[in-house]
Amino acid sequence: MMRPFNAMWSRTTLIAAALAVATPALAADPIVEQALSAGTIGEQWDGYIGFVSAPSGDLKHAVDAINIKRRAGYTQIAAARNVTVDQFAQTTACSTLRAVKPGQAYKLKDGGWRTRVGSESITPDYCG
Repeated sequence: MMRPFNAMWSRTTLIAAALAVATPALAADPIVEQALSAGTIGEQWDGYIGFVSAPSGDLKHAVDAINIKRRAGYTQIAAARNVTVDQFAQTTACSTLRAVKPGQAYKLKDGGWRTRVGSESITPDYCG
C-alpha cells in the first residue's frame, strides 16, 4: 500500500533531493543555458525540460541527456520512498518551476507555454 507522498517528506528534504536531481546538468551545458535564456526550452510541470520551439540537433541531444539523467534520479529516489516516478518528478517540478528566472519559459499542466514575468509566483496547484 502506498502512503500519501507528501506525508513522507519534510519540505526541506524534498527541495534538497529535487534540486540535486534536477539541476546539476543544467549548469554544465552552455547550449542548454542559452536556450533557457532565449525561451527555446523550459521547465515543465512534469519535472522535465521541454521544447518551446523546434530544437537544433545539438540542443535536442543535450536536453534529452538531461531528461534521461533526471528520470534515472527520479526513479532511484521514488523507489527508495515507495512512490511512483511520476509523483516524485511532479513534486520535483514544484522546485524547478519556482527557480525559473524572469524571461524564461515554463509549462504548467494545462499545456500552454508561458514566460515568467518579474517575480510572479509559479506554483502549480498540486505543490501546496
